Amino acid sequence: MNSNIKHQAGEHYIDIDVDKQKLCLLRGKTVIASYPVSTAKNGIGQINGSECTPVGWHTIRAKVGTDARENTVFVGRRDSGEIFTEELRQQYPKRDWILTRILWLSGLEKGKNRGGEVDTMRRYIYIHGCPDSDSFATPSSHGCVKMRNKDIIRLLNQVDAGTRVLIHGV
Repeated sequence: MNSNIKHQAGEHYIDIDVDKQKLCLLRGKTVIASYPVSTAKNGIGQINGSECTPVGWHTIRAKVGTDARENTVFVGRRDSGEIFTEELRQQYPKRDWILTRILWLSGLEKGKNRGGEVDTMRRYIYIHGCPDSDSFATPSSHGCVKMRNKDIIRLLNQVDAGTRVLIHGV
């Protein structure tokens, strides 16, 4: 971990433990909320195209979908006009479902998760909602951090753009 990157005492930050498949929202050392998540099926890694979850310190670059309906389908961070259903999943079985809300991450550690072939933002790594029928606490994403829809709504409402995010694991 880069010791030059830290959160300010008393401010919110997000801790994502890939090994435990768990996201915690903290203020200082106090856990405010805890949620099961699903990170990358391919494990942790930084390289563009790897479909791995990047580790290290990040920041929330943007919040997307603040007023969207639960299960709104996003494509390219835009509301597609669709609401997810299992029937829609059957129509598009290979689609990577990004639903309800998006927290778009940007790396803070140059050469590790920022810049060149390791740039988290240019890899479009998000914390986002997904079908609630998907498995949680088991790695299954294409690199993002997937959450239940009600959980991502709660989380998005408790953080701001600029909130720090630490992703770590073995």
